[in-house]
Amino acid sequence: MTVRLGLGPGIATSLSADDTWRWIDHCEASGIDSLWVSDQLLGKGLEPVAMLAALAARTRRMRFGTSAIVAPFRDPVVFAKELATINFLAGGRLFPVLGVGNESDAWWAATGTSPQGRGAKSDEFIRLVRLLLGQDEVSFSGKFYAYDGPGVHPRPARPIPLWIGGNSKAAFRRTARLGDGWLGSMAGPDAAGAARKAIEAALAEEGRSIDGDHYGMTLMLRLGEADDPLIDQGRQRMAARMPKEMQHLAADMLVAGTAQQAVASLRRYVDAGISKFVLIPMSDGIDDLIDQTDRLVAEVLPEVED
Repeated sequence: MTVRLGLGPGIATSLSADDTWRWIDHCEASGIDSLWVSDQLLGKGLEPVAMLAALAARTRRMRFGTSAIVAPFRDPVVFAKELATINFLAGGRLFPVLGVGNESDAWWAATGTSPQGRGAKSDEFIRLVRLLLGQDEVSFSGKFYAYDGPGVHPRPARPIPLWIGGNSKAAFRRTARLGDGWLGSMAGPDAAGAARKAIEAALAEEGRSIDGDHYGMTLMLRLGEADDPLIDQGRQRMAARMPKEMQHLAADMLVAGTAQQAVASLRRYVDAGISKFVLIPMSDGIDDLIDQTDRLVAEVLPEVED
């Protein structure tokens, strides 16, 4: 497998615009493989499609993508056009990941939409976006979307890979039916390995295959000593998201500690079949964020990436 580490700011950021650009430029210059933006309409994070366009203009080397865009909130024709345009300007460096969102998100009420049927709606969304990106003329009729007309331009020189995000069994089956890869989130190595096996079993049923390198995981990152307060805070936040009987596993879902400990954590995922990582640094301001980035590049990447 070809192991690659990317970074993302997550759904909450307190960086100024100048500091955001400073970090992006630093990642571009330092050898980070990719940058990833999250979709959180009502959160503090930046709007992902606008951010993808900004990354296309600002960078020349790094790949970039979404982790993950919430498909049911978007118009598939507009989204396909956005992907085609951004991918063209970026020279084919775009890697979108699509998800269905959470039923409890406040976005549904804010946008006047319903979470009911969001899985089936997302399936149609993905199918229609693929057709729009790949065909001169498109005819599509579904329960949620209908379209008869031309495909979008500029036509990608090679197909834009559409990965599926999510930790549910439905997400695994969606990956097998429609995806080019899978990106999980905040799951331990054992769960990640089980997810890959479930996807592979579903792929066999579908008569499809995806690249063995196209299995990824989003994880929190903090390089530091055992007494680093941000490591403890990260573990507490992770545990708070989990059922009480599983909270003892929270530490396994962070890439945290010394560089040697971080390398060991990542290798457990690699051994489970995961080779692509979106790491979200836990940091205290821009200088600390850049320090975390530098430590990752100097101390972890050489031991993990091929």
